[in-house]
Amino acid sequence: MTQSNRSLFELDLLRALVAVADCGSFTAAASRLHSTQSTISQKIRRLETLAGHRLLERGHRDVQPTDAGHTVLGHARRMLGVNDELLQALAGETVATTLRLGVPEDFVNARTTGMLATFSRRHPQVRLEISSGLSRDLAHGFDHGELDLVLVKQRRNSRPSVYCWPEPLHWIDSARAPCSAADVLPLVTFPPRGLYRDEMLHLVETLGRRWRIAFTSSSLSGIQGAVADGIGISLLPRRAVRADHRIIDGEHGLPLIDNYEIGILFRDTADEGVHALARELKRQVDEEST
Repeated sequence: MTQSNRSLFELDLLRALVAVADCGSFTAAASRLHSTQSTISQKIRRLETLAGHRLLERGHRDVQPTDAGHTVLGHARRMLGVNDELLQALAGETVATTLRLGVPEDFVNARTTGMLATFSRRHPQVRLEISSGLSRDLAHGFDHGELDLVLVKQRRNSRPSVYCWPEPLHWIDSARAPCSAADVLPLVTFPPRGLYRDEMLHLVETLGRRWRIAFTSSSLSGIQGAVADGIGISLLPRRAVRADHRIIDGEHGLPLIDNYEIGILFRDTADEGVHALARELKRQVDEEST
């Protein structure tokens, strides 16, 4: 195929894809881009035709990128970023480098946000885009080029990390309304694909305990609150254990879990901004792990 016959991906189409992926719906994306839902849908169809792949899966409640969609999204974000940098350069402005960071929800606290704000002030030419979510989703985004630097929780030695630390997990129950002695053990879990859910179910099955899913939430605060109120027990890292919880490792046969780790991932080709932020993240994890 000659260069002149190759498809050209219009930035306007790529911007529509990014908006839909970020918003999770065509309606919200249309509002963000000051457009109509039908126009956004047409742009996505044109982009899928150019790409030769289905890029989005339309569910009942939200829209999720396909594997091909994740690949296109990674490149689209970079292309849009370069376009913005060019516009800024032509306008005589200082060109900012965009750094896309992913962190698990239980690391999003006042210390983390304070550190990130300080980093932004010290590095005004680095524009941070921060995402919080499940570690599996963050790792997937990193693998598909959508994130430049991620802090993830993973099974020990499952993949190489630039920095890593052991991450022991604890069984927790309510301090004021414990329920771990119930005949049918109520469990508080993250949704399917949540990192600790399969581990929890496997261990309870191994113990021969009868169990039921009493509460499911993708929110760490939802998990913490449900346990504190006595809805069920859960499995969380030490940093997520609150004063209204009670650690019950060793009780009712529940073992300490020590086959997980925290890892910081970034690419060998990463620029100095990524290295600098990775060092700040490492310093914070070092302090929290002591």
